Amino acid sequence: MPDVGGLVDHLFRHSAGQMVATLTRIFGPEHLPLAEEVVQEALIAALGQWTYHGVPDNPGGWLFRVARNKALDHLRREKLLEKKEPDIRGALTHAAIDDSTDDTLAMMFMCCHPAIPEESRIALTLKTVGGFSTDEIARAFLAQNTAIAQRIVRAKKLIRETAIALDMPSQTEMPRRLESLLKVIYLMFNEGYAAHEGDALVRSDLCDEAIRLATLLVEHPATDTPAVHALLALMLLQAARLPARIDSAGEIALLEEQDRSCWNHAMVARGMRHFEASASGDEISTYHLEAAIAACHATSPSFDDTDWPRMVALYDDLLDLNPSPVAALNRAVAVAMSYGPQAGIEAIEAIGGRDSLRNYPLLYATLGELWLRSGDRARAAAEFSRALELPSSMPEKRFLLRKLESCR
Repeated sequence: MPDVGGLVDHLFRHSAGQMVATLTRIFGPEHLPLAEEVVQEALIAALGQWTYHGVPDNPGGWLFRVARNKALDHLRREKLLEKKEPDIRGALTHAAIDDSTDDTLAMMFMCCHPAIPEESRIALTLKTVGGFSTDEIARAFLAQNTAIAQRIVRAKKLIRETAIALDMPSQTEMPRRLESLLKVIYLMFNEGYAAHEGDALVRSDLCDEAIRLATLLVEHPATDTPAVHALLALMLLQAARLPARIDSAGEIALLEEQDRSCWNHAMVARGMRHFEASASGDEISTYHLEAAIAACHATSPSFDDTDWPRMVALYDDLLDLNPSPVAALNRAVAVAMSYGPQAGIEAIEAIGGRDSLRNYPLLYATLGELWLRSGDRARAAAEFSRALELPSSMPEKRFLLRKLESCR
């Protein structure tokens, strides 16, 4: 017997968003909850029927037909749609899930509309496009279920009250809307790549979803831009190193400790292809520069062979384009690798807006490492202790405790 539960979960991840997008286009964005409801009912029906009667030849098509029929049932009971019933019934009859990329992209742009608060954009995108449950989103961001649910409810209310349309932005509006969408995808990936709290260092489902959404963008002519290629390249090159970030004992392996044969080299090659494609435009975005930094790491045969002076230059360009204390901290690490730990410490002390990093554990962990390499174990221990006082994932806490122990 096939794993029906696993198959339904796979379809939920890869098809639910498409079905919700198509049904939302037909019903109108104000009826997004209805579209989600009938898709959920179809998935529940699949779990029951497929277990006893077998999986149909076209599972995705079966799910969409069931969702469409349930939508028609709702239509008969939904007085608000009474006037639109003939048009909706006709659209539902001819709708198919096979060619719904435009609907999915339009849904992404609707969820990431600038009128919607940023934190709600991420939650709404994961819920409607990614098929994530409220519980999964809450676990991913270590938030209360009620808080995530409220963000989603408020976003849907805003869509309804301000009549945000489910369509592709106009040519003049596209750059601003695409920038908003790319930022959401970038934040989604970063949250998965470096979980700030909890038992896991990496939440691969968030990384995978961010890469999937960016791939949809590069495959559509309206959104196939150099910046999208650069972001996708950045995420692929970063994600390629994930298999080596945790050792066999479940502990953090620093970049210099990683077994590079464990990196996903097919993903590196794909990332480099998108990085090359990103060079076709006239503008350089922060994603271009971050992708260039990731490419330096991904193509270096070893940690010692990394071109650290080039990394410093790339970080200088990044800071010119978008000053950020976190980027400045990363630059300080490259400075330390190029010119010694004391130079790295001085670079950290010179960071503008350093106060904004006072609750950032990596600031103190980096200082601890540099002081340890400088031979000052007491200063190193003090910095590692400060890092331990701040929220971090359990693998990071264990790593910091080992570092603290090494200072004694």
